[in-house]
Order: sequence, then C-alpha cells, then structure tokens
Amino acid sequence: MNDTVFRILSAAIFIIGMTLSAYHRRKADRESGGEKISLAAEGLPITIALRLLGFSFLACVFAFLIHPAWVAWARVDLPEWVRWVGVGMGVTANFLAFWVFRNLGNNISPTVVTRTNHTLVTTGPYRWVRHPLYTMGMIGFLGFALVSESWVAFLLSILVFTVMAIRTFKEEARLIDRFGEDYRLYIRRTGKFLPRLTR
Repeated sequence: MNDTVFRILSAAIFIIGMTLSAYHRRKADRESGGEKISLAAEGLPITIALRLLGFSFLACVFAFLIHPAWVAWARVDLPEWVRWVGVGMGVTANFLAFWVFRNLGNNISPTVVTRTNHTLVTTGPYRWVRHPLYTMGMIGFLGFALVSESWVAFLLSILVFTVMAIRTFKEEARLIDRFGEDYRLYIRRTGKFLPRLTR
C-alpha cells in the first residue's frame, strides 16, 4: 500500500492525541487556579531523560510525517498487516487517553507532584490500573513504531517507558504520603500498568 496512507493516518492519530492532552491539561491548570507545579521534585536525571527522549521521539514522528527519507536509515520492512496493527494501537491509545483524562479531571499533573486539591481517582481505567496514562503512552508509541517501520522509534518507546516506570516509584511514594492507607489498599487491588489477574 502507498506509504502516504500510513503517514496521513499517523498524522491524524498524532493530532487527535496531542489535542486531547493539551485540552485536558490546560483545563486542569485553569480550574486549579493556575497553580504552578514544580519540576524540581521529579529529580534532574528523570527530568532530563524524559525531555531528551520525548524530543527525540517527536523528531522521529515529524521526520516520518514530513519527509520519510530523513529516517530511511532506521526503517525495517514489515508486513502491511503489522503496520495496520500499529494504526489500531494508535486509535486505541487515543480512546484510552480520552477515558483517562475524563476520569482524571483536574488531577492531571505534569510531574510526580500532586495538586493542592488532588483527589484519589479510582474510577474508569483507574479501577483496575494505577497508571493507565503510561500504558496508553506505551501503546501509542509502539503503534507509531510499527506504522513507521522504525527501529529507532521502537527503541525510544522502550526507553521512555523504562524511565516512566522508574518515575512511578517516587510518584507512588508521594501518593502514599498524600492518601496514606487508602492508597496502600488501592495498590493491593490494582496493577501498576496492567490489570491484576488476582487480588
């Protein structure tokens, strides 16, 4: 199939996902009275790693969408059906993003720091998974790697998720400080990134 079709679909998925994220994050900032969230609490290594990896991944996305020849060196020939699986993963990630953001409401934070009016969310996907936003990101990132047939995008996806997984230890420690036994009980009945098979 013409590569243009996959580029158009990737662009649509990317624009929808970024629009969802930007809308809900700005809404949370606005309805929280413009509260400033410090990046310092996240720690310099995590902050730098996430920004560098995120920028690198975005560079892969824009290169594929604008001029695929720029990243032809990182391309691996995949069967067309695998690329369609990637499209499905991207669409799934956007539906999951909508579900996550709707349930998070004003509790969205760009770092491990909670907002002043933060509440413990246990509805929607949070009923089964503590960090569905990270799961959604991994699905979307890997989906793009398949659509673009890029081993670099695949590697960056794994690295981003690894750093995010490391970040959750500090994030959950702060949530325990904030919500105490309620969060400890929540941990026992949910999975970190995927639903638990047993409770």
